[in-house]
Formats: sequence, structure tokens, C-alpha cells
Amino acid sequence: MNALSGQARLAGVFGWPIGHSRSPRLHGFWLAEHGIDGAYLPFAVKPENLAGALRALPLLGLRGVNLTLPHKEAALALVDRVTPEARRIGAVNTILVGEGGELEGSNTDGYGFIEHLRASQPRWRPAAGPAVLVGAGGAARAIAVALLDAGVTELRIVNRSRPRALALAAALDARAQAVNWSDRVGALAGAMLLVNSTSLGMTGQPALDLDLTRLPAAAVVDDIVYVPLETPLLAAARARGNPVVDGIGMLLHQARPGFTAWFGIAPAVTPALRDWVLAGP
Repeated sequence: MNALSGQARLAGVFGWPIGHSRSPRLHGFWLAEHGIDGAYLPFAVKPENLAGALRALPLLGLRGVNLTLPHKEAALALVDRVTPEARRIGAVNTILVGEGGELEGSNTDGYGFIEHLRASQPRWRPAAGPAVLVGAGGAARAIAVALLDAGVTELRIVNRSRPRALALAAALDARAQAVNWSDRVGALAGAMLLVNSTSLGMTGQPALDLDLTRLPAAAVVDDIVYVPLETPLLAAARARGNPVVDGIGMLLHQARPGFTAWFGIAPAVTPALRDWVLAGP
């Protein structure tokens, strides 16, 4: 951490628990890189204390915070303003404190996903073919909104719980459709993008049970899991020649808008940043 003055800019991240978060390491890299008089701090905030903690932000002089589990959905009703994208997603992950102390909530998860996808696979085009999204949770909702806003013409949502897939599709538009878990292999036919938004494949979790035989060889396979960086899904896709996108870049890119708003500099996602964040606990 840089030596701080009495005019240091402060931001942080709220979560419960918070020890696993890599956001302090990520933002700390940028603060040091740009020599900014500021700090980004982790705050362990219990769910029942979230409202009070948010209202304390302007009193303590913080410029804003990120929100991680389990606070993203609850914060939607606790801020003064919500961006249209965050409203559509139904969750807030970034809060900016205004000059008058008002709190504005936004969601940069979808932005982070699309930016990393485009940076990793610049040949991918939204209109190239259908996208298949595995999962229907909070991350899936952010990714679904981002894909549809980017111009994907058909989005096939596959989830083990059909009611959740139906609910997500219904909250979007006519381009989104729910697919039965039993039909997940058939859903890959003709798709040009496959995204795993679940925790399946994460260290300690079972692998995603999905046969890729019917997936076109040119389809991009994207897994938002980054522990491990090479999930069983990505390993299987790489073995058959599909271009792949790992999960760490979504975390890195989603942090950029918040850092810019709080600290006044637009940071870059670089190999050095990636290596630094991956080397952390």
C-alpha cells in the first residue's frame, strides 16, 4: 500500500465472508501502478448490517465500494439510484458515492464478461450464431443481459432447475429461451458460443456434465470459473480445437469502471495484472 495523506481517496469491497476476495489485490495493483494517493479495503459486512454500512460510506469519506456475495441483490433496494442495466440484471456490484452523499448502484459484471470475451477472442461476433448459457443464477443474468445487448440473436439458457431457466428467459426478451437439462447436448447444435456461468468445475465442485460432440469446432467456449484456471470444460474444449476463454479476465475487466469512478484514472488489464491477481490467495 502507498503511504497515504489526509486527502487519500478511499474505496473498498463489502462481502460476508470477505477473506477470499481478490479485489483488494487487483485494485491495489492499479493504485501502485499509477502512484495514486488512495486505498482499496476489504470490509466483512454481515447481511443484516448492509444498509447501515452503505449509509456510512459518505460519513466515512469513502468514494464507493464493490459488492460481492451475498449483498448484490439486497443492495438494489438500498441505494438512491440504480442504472438501467443494474435494474435489468437485478443486482448491484458497484456503488459510487455522489457529491451530496447519494448512492448510485451499477452492475459491471456483464461489462467485464463481454470485454474479456472480445479481448480474448476478437473474431467472435454476436450475430455469428446462437449462444448457449449454462446456469440461471446472478452471474448468468448479468451475462445474458450483456450478450443480448451485444447483439446475440438467440440465447439458449440451460439449467438443472427448469423453473429458474424459464424465469430468467421470461425476464429477458424473445431471443432468450429455456432448454431442459435433459436436452443440454442438443442445445449445442449450431451454437457459436458456450458459456458456463455456474460453479461446476470449480475446485471442490464436480465438473460440468456436458458432452461437446454436437458443438461446432469454431464455437467459443467460455468458463467464468477461475479456480482452477483450466476447468474440465475448457480442457475438453481445447482438446477438440475450440477457442476458449478462461474466467479470470471477467473479474479483471469488471473492476475497471469502478476504479475509474473512484480514483480518476482508467486502468488497463495487462498480463502483469493478470499474473499478480492469479498469484494471490
